[in-house]
Amino acid sequence: MIKPGPRNLLTDVDGLMVGNAADSAARSGVTVVMAEDGAVASGDVRGAAPGTRETDLLDPTCMIERIDAVCLSGGSVYGLAAGDAVVRWLYDHERGFTYGSWRVPIVPGAIINDLGMGGEKNWGTCPAYDVLARAACDDLGEDFSLGNIGAGLGASAGPLKAGLGSASAVDEHGLQVAALVITNPFGATVIPGTGSLNAWVLERDGEMGQQHAPGAVSHGEDDVVADGHLGGNTTLAVVATNATLDKAQAKRVAMMAHDGMARAIRPIHTPFDGDVVFALSTTKIPLPAPGIRSVSHIGALAADCLTRAIGRSVYEADALGDFASYRESHSDAFADGSKTG
Repeated sequence: MIKPGPRNLLTDVDGLMVGNAADSAARSGVTVVMAEDGAVASGDVRGAAPGTRETDLLDPTCMIERIDAVCLSGGSVYGLAAGDAVVRWLYDHERGFTYGSWRVPIVPGAIINDLGMGGEKNWGTCPAYDVLARAACDDLGEDFSLGNIGAGLGASAGPLKAGLGSASAVDEHGLQVAALVITNPFGATVIPGTGSLNAWVLERDGEMGQQHAPGAVSHGEDDVVADGHLGGNTTLAVVATNATLDKAQAKRVAMMAHDGMARAIRPIHTPFDGDVVFALSTTKIPLPAPGIRSVSHIGALAADCLTRAIGRSVYEADALGDFASYRESHSDAFADGSKTG
């Protein structure tokens, strides 16, 4: 039987920790996913306007098999500096592969463009992301909040505030699969003409407020809710499993997990988005046999977890600036309509 893990978070996958830090004045932040013993990793970029770090290295034909961490940041191109700070933090903690007398940490990453969220972003020559990334590393643990936290602080979905979401799935045989997402899409997360989240059908245990099934839906031009600006939107995700995958198998899981975005966001992978999925394997248990079928199973679970994580990222986000809270705007769409604020 498949069910959410004990935390319903990415950290239900053994060997992973998550840290978050944010600057409330700047309305931006950083999220770090740390693999305690390293993780086999690959990734898949589907958006047309990505901002990424070390993603070429994740190709199965490239040399490095394991990474140390993934860094997700706000700040558009300025936020890419967060990855450098995570590398230095790892070096200080003697992490990374050995090259002579050096330690070389491997930290892929990606950014969202949250410059439109407002806040005090006139950094001059010293953006805040170095400090935020180190603070996120110091915050690493198994428990973390959802919504307006870490790289999710500056995220939005059309007129709604979005943020950081996570969800997990485990079975009785010890398999663990989970997702973490920063939701900042061009497309809509709410079904047009209803208050229901696109992700409602996969909700587990009231994690999105016990969504009501939507009535008849008509799709039209109002499906596209944001004003398109090149690179102005992006959804970033990390999916993970404790099963042992090689890089090619992790690549397939990342590709399959993108379907989870397509279920929760409409449209997705547009010219304005920089959507990225990173897939990690902490190699804690053998891949259940037969292997190729298990990879398909893990990819399907990763997609489901990502859909749920996106739903939770919108449901848990609080209003900020001009962006409304889903819970306040659509309280009639879910049973737990009293949960507002």
